[in-house]
Formats: sequence, C-alpha cells, structure tokens
Amino acid sequence: MIELRPFNSLGHAQHGWLNARHHFSFAEYHDPKRMHWGALRVWNDDEIAAGSGFPPHPHRDMEIITYVRSGAISHRDNLGNQGRTVAGDVQVMSAGTGIQHAEYNREDVTSSIFQIWILPDRHGHAPSWGTRSFPKGERAGQFVVLASGVAGDPDALPIHAKARVLAATLLAGQRLEFPLSLQHKAYLVPATGRIEVNGVLANARDGLAISGEQQLQISALEDSEIVLVEMP
Repeated sequence: MIELRPFNSLGHAQHGWLNARHHFSFAEYHDPKRMHWGALRVWNDDEIAAGSGFPPHPHRDMEIITYVRSGAISHRDNLGNQGRTVAGDVQVMSAGTGIQHAEYNREDVTSSIFQIWILPDRHGHAPSWGTRSFPKGERAGQFVVLASGVAGDPDALPIHAKARVLAATLLAGQRLEFPLSLQHKAYLVPATGRIEVNGVLANARDGLAISGEQQLQISALEDSEIVLVEMP
C-alpha cells in the first residue's frame, strides 16, 4: 500500500520568519489520521527566513534528524555542542533525558530543512548531538544511510531507534530499487524533482506513506533528490 500525501494537503503554519508544512499532526495542526507512521512521529518541511530561527527550547525522549535542503542551520545546545550544517548534510540530536537547544539561520538567504522526529527504542538515553557531511556524489543513483539505529550501518550518524534515514539523488530517467520488509513501514519524500514509486506519482515535497511492500521501484521523471525513512 502506498498512500500519496500531496504537498498542498499537509498542515500549514505561517509565522512570518517560519513557513512550515507538517506531514503529521504537530503544534496547532491536528489530524487524527496523521498522528504518526510507525515510529515516525514528525516530518516538518520548514523554510526559515534569513537571520531568524528557533530560540532555546527543550526536548526529551525523541530522536531528531535535520536534513538541510538549502542554506544552512547553526546549532547550539546546553551540553556545549555547536555547529553549522549546510545543504545536503545532516545533524542528529538525541534528546534523551533532556536537552535545550537553539537552531538559527545565520545565512543571508532563506534556509529550508526537513525536520524528522523518530520515537526512541526506550526512554532515558543520554542526550547527544552530531553532524556530518554526505556529499551528493556518494548517493548518486543509490541510497546512502544518513542516520541509523540498525546494526550494519557503521558510517551513519547513530540514533536510538530501530530505524534508518536514507537519501539518494537520481537523474531524470534513472531507476532505483529498494528492498523493504513486509513488517516495516517507510515514508518517502522527494525533496526536489518528480518521481514514480511502484506506479504512484509524487511531486517535490509530497509524502508517500508505504506499508506492505516488499520492493520499491523508484523512477525519476526529473532530476530528483529523495529522502526515505524505514522503520518498524
């Protein structure tokens, strides 16, 4: 089963400095049919105005992955971590027993991100933060694991969840296969481009909620950048 969630059907919040679309219920957007998808709790599509951002605020017991689509995001938290994550790269924050952080767009252009929240395998992990570069050339025509709590993904940023976050870039006309356990769910979003997944068409920033599929046949109708979360 593949359920298409068109971009214009997502929850929407316009705060001036922040233009946000919500794939799942979040803040003032509530849809009982879109509370989560397996362990995936939040997928926000955020556009953050230049010189603005999220002031210090707390989190706990959540794995928060930020995929930067354009511009850059600067992070600072109460553990002393700080860093700048640029377009195409990823940061992971394990909120664990509690962390307070701020995320700002220090650039002179709008920055756009996917912010993905995954439920941890248990409460009470030690909080942590990390970032790393994933050159787009490495994921040309194939999926690369960006963050993972699954054994066998040593190059990925670690998370405390039996889930994987992957990305791929495809040129128009390219095809890609991805095996999927029948017991797992997946959520796929083309950050850019236009794709077809097992016969279902998806435009940039649409969501595809996937279950009961053993194999994903992905075809790029345009040059495309794809982000995928696989989880129980």
